[in-house]
Amino acid sequence: MSIFNRQTVAAFLLGSTLVVGVGAVAVERHMGGTHAAIDSSAHMDRMLKHLYVEVDATDAQKAKIEPLVKAALADIKPLHQQVHQLHAQLIEQMSAATIDRTALETTRANGLALADQASKRIVQLLADVGDTLTPAQRQKLAEHLSQMHGRHGHHG
Repeated sequence: MSIFNRQTVAAFLLGSTLVVGVGAVAVERHMGGTHAAIDSSAHMDRMLKHLYVEVDATDAQKAKIEPLVKAALADIKPLHQQVHQLHAQLIEQMSAATIDRTALETTRANGLALADQASKRIVQLLADVGDTLTPAQRQKLAEHLSQMHGRHGHHG
């Protein structure tokens, strides 16, 4: 049974990490930041400028991409607060006199649902931005993301 508990907590934490970080934290790590607010317009501006340089975006592309990113961040921001609430629930549940497995499972499932919602929104953003870019620009972006993953993907 202890393996189940560890897996449940690990799944919840993975879900929480995805919601908090699928877009914002990954970009923050790449940009050298640590805990900038998800809605930070300065952070968004830096992220976009970096993207534009990477793919050599035209002014017309920039005008299409910025509102797409703003809309996605606005959609993801409320999920961030919900993750904090689920995290608080998990801590409360784990510190109770007796373990309520049903409540833990519900919290885990809710965390994964939030992660799924966030990942769908991020994929929608990627597709929307991808539609704005040329195939050559998408290739440049893919190569850059691949290099980023190599630098940041292993924390031994």
